[in-house]
Amino acid sequence: MSVKINSIEDLKKIASEYEEQLKDSVIISICSGTGCKAYSSDDIYASIQKEIEKKKPEKRIILKRTGCHGFCERGPIIVIHPGDICYLGVTEKDIPEIVEKTIKGEVVESLLYVDENGKPVLKEDDIPFYKFQKRIVFGNNSKIDPKSIQDYIRIGGYQALIGVLKEKTPEEVIQIIKDANIRGRGGGGFPAGTKWEIARKASGRPKYIIVNADEGDPGAYMDRSILEGNPHSILEGLIIGAYAIGANSGFIFVRHEYPQAVENIRIAIDSAREYRILGDNIMGSGFNFDVMVHEGAGAFISGEETALIKSIEGKVGEPVPKPPYPATEGLYSKPTLINNVETFANIPLIIKNGADWFRSTGTEGSSGTKIFSLVGKVKNTGLVEVPMGITLRDIVYKIGGGIKGNKKFKAVQTGGPSGGVIPEELLDLPIDFDRLTEAGTMMGSGGMVVMDETSCMVNVAHYFLKFLADESCGKCVPCREGIRQMIYIYESIMEGKGSEEDLKILEDMALLVKEASLCALGTTAPNIVLTTLKYFREEYEAHIYYNTCPARVCLPLITYTINTDRCAGCGICVKTCPVGAISGEIRKPHSIDEGICIKCGSCLEVCPEKYNAIEVKTGSATEKVKGIEK
Repeated sequence: MSVKINSIEDLKKIASEYEEQLKDSVIISICSGTGCKAYSSDDIYASIQKEIEKKKPEKRIILKRTGCHGFCERGPIIVIHPGDICYLGVTEKDIPEIVEKTIKGEVVESLLYVDENGKPVLKEDDIPFYKFQKRIVFGNNSKIDPKSIQDYIRIGGYQALIGVLKEKTPEEVIQIIKDANIRGRGGGGFPAGTKWEIARKASGRPKYIIVNADEGDPGAYMDRSILEGNPHSILEGLIIGAYAIGANSGFIFVRHEYPQAVENIRIAIDSAREYRILGDNIMGSGFNFDVMVHEGAGAFISGEETALIKSIEGKVGEPVPKPPYPATEGLYSKPTLINNVETFANIPLIIKNGADWFRSTGTEGSSGTKIFSLVGKVKNTGLVEVPMGITLRDIVYKIGGGIKGNKKFKAVQTGGPSGGVIPEELLDLPIDFDRLTEAGTMMGSGGMVVMDETSCMVNVAHYFLKFLADESCGKCVPCREGIRQMIYIYESIMEGKGSEEDLKILEDMALLVKEASLCALGTTAPNIVLTTLKYFREEYEAHIYYNTCPARVCLPLITYTINTDRCAGCGICVKTCPVGAISGEIRKPHSIDEGICIKCGSCLEVCPEKYNAIEVKTGSATEKVKGIEK
């Protein structure tokens, strides 16, 4: 049965009725994002259901499965309302105690976050990981059931849309977006309002609008988590954008590898149609719009907007030269507006709160917040939403908790595989589009990989170039051949066969690929080469001049040995070695046969800390490169 919504009052009535259903109840919110699902949150949900049925509490307990809360390092996460009591690392064996104490209004202290002073932290927002964030987009993930349109309406959902349809012209909407100065969150950072205005003024009918959810960067899952946890926010932003440019048809391009995101956005679309928020005469406004989900086949290059368009058209997902730009000639050669998931999720908030409100956060050139995927050698990994202008130091140390194992920070790579690295001396760099570009890297979609002293920057550059070479469509020669030629040079350097000339060739080739490639994959691929050469040239020199890998990562340049003075002959390494390279009598020092050893590092991992007998040596020279003895 369809529900008619023709005014703000209709939305408020739905919200009020739903709120009444929740009144006087205890709500147990279980994070059901992909990360927590990997930690068996589905089993935890089922266990809580069984325990509630078993206890039969007098007080009503409602289970709510929400999207990702962000603190993926400490999942599964459960939050009890009222009180916002946050439990981390929950397991099935904890369920009886959680339900028992929840009924009594008590707290399970063993599941609370404990700060550096040993003090338990009760509320989610008081945990340092969350405390230093500003979660205006991502914060609602932990508050709503993504499969419930009523839950989204309860927190003010679709009020911005009806306000636009009933009270504003398309030109007025575009002006608000321009005044807010929101730049595209998909990587390019182009002003969204300007793009909308170009699409609005472009001649040609019909017009199309597309959500780019083809998120393929290694370790990045920001868009995925918004789609999974708050799909209606994207739909609302999408419909507002469609009204602004005059589009009646839209697409949400999602990776096939995101099954939960696909499922939740499809449910949201069906619910929106039922509530007359999609279809003909939306909310009695006379505006018609509908959308369909298009599942991508997994090609990284399809995240580039022209390649994405070709994919929707049923063609090979390859980029095409620009101009013309999609805003004037896109899908089926018609004007097409493309923005990414996070950009659209911001739109209802801007419309509802105003351009000045949005611009009050961030920097002059980069307004609002940005969601980052914080991963790598940092203690607290997960998704973080921070105001533009925050420093890398605050992200890594205040939110991320510092480097794992208290090791030394080395660099952070931003912008996904096409981004560059930022060294320790730039840790106080404010994060926004322009400052990152000045440093030689980019905002990108929001990937942020933290590296410590055990990361080899030559090896890191080689790794990301290999990824990009594999994902290149191969259409243009500079990208197809240039990246692979750089890979060959890196392999030579990592094997100790590099020369001083290689560094000049690498730099020249990187600049050529950057200048001559067809699309953003090729023009940004050299960032990792140029920034590692700029900030960590001494590591390249160590490999070339001294056949040494300072981080002891490049296998041809390292050897594993056993310190006979420390080895107790416990035999653990013998059992662990997969190729039988270690031998020795029990309780006597062992040895490693270098001719057999494959340098997998398994012996290093299992050697008891009290002995610490396994040593990794590199190079044959004793010279120093910038103070590091080889």
